[in-house]
Amino acid sequence: MANPITLRVITPDAVALDTTVDSVVLPGLDGQMGILARHATMVTALNMGELRYKQNGTERSMFVSGGFAEVRNNTLRVVTEAGEDARSIDAARAKAAEVRAKERLAKGDEEIDSVRAEAALRRAVMRISIARIRGHA
Repeated sequence: MANPITLRVITPDAVALDTTVDSVVLPGLDGQMGILARHATMVTALNMGELRYKQNGTERSMFVSGGFAEVRNNTLRVVTEAGEDARSIDAARAKAAEVRAKERLAKGDEEIDSVRAEAALRRAVMRISIARIRGHA
């Protein structure tokens, strides 16, 4: 690695990833943003989506559920509620979550928290999409 940057993905449960990478592409609120070594200091909000990174010429990816990112001192910290490596996404479980969320939304009664059901649906669809794109589904 010519100019590495440290990437840390931090969730409430654990540090999901702590490694040195060549580059990172984040799902920002206004679209994707690239981060390279010696990037200017910044803090930005993240959207739910795919975080891609290159390590020794190999592209890897993971699902992140939003949150924020901070770049400082050649370290990128991503703080998110959920961070899953694309290879570990259980596509069958994500598909089951998608079906459950659609069923909840289809009921349409007042007891269903539609905001939570819609968020669960978006997370499930994004996980399925990442697993499919990366050949793990």
